[in-house]
Amino acid sequence: MAAELHVALVAADREVWSGQATLVVARTTSGDIGVMPGHQPLLGVLESGPVTIRTSDGATVVVAVHGGFISFADNKLSLLAEVAELADEIDVQRAERELERAKAEGDDAAERRADVRLRTVAAR
Repeated sequence: MAAELHVALVAADREVWSGQATLVVARTTSGDIGVMPGHQPLLGVLESGPVTIRTSDGATVVVAVHGGFISFADNKLSLLAEVAELADEIDVQRAERELERAKAEGDDAAERRADVRLRTVAAR
């Protein structure tokens, strides 16, 4: 079994992260999934939530993903997201303001997006 897998996380507008990893954890419509080298092939729908990537050099990359697809075959994991933001790119104060505004306006979708951003920052 290979010790690493190649990961490509791509949003509609850019490549967010690409590299070698030992583990990727993501939320799918079937529940949370962890993908390691040698995993069985899979295809799934991503739910909004943090994606955690354990890189080959021991670092952790956390990304807020808002919908998309996950695919794994031949030790290559592709995450195709509608929107994706690295934890380091998220402005916490802005996300908190967006969460409060969404709650006040009853905007469930905006509330979920802001909540995912805040959970992503907390997970890094």
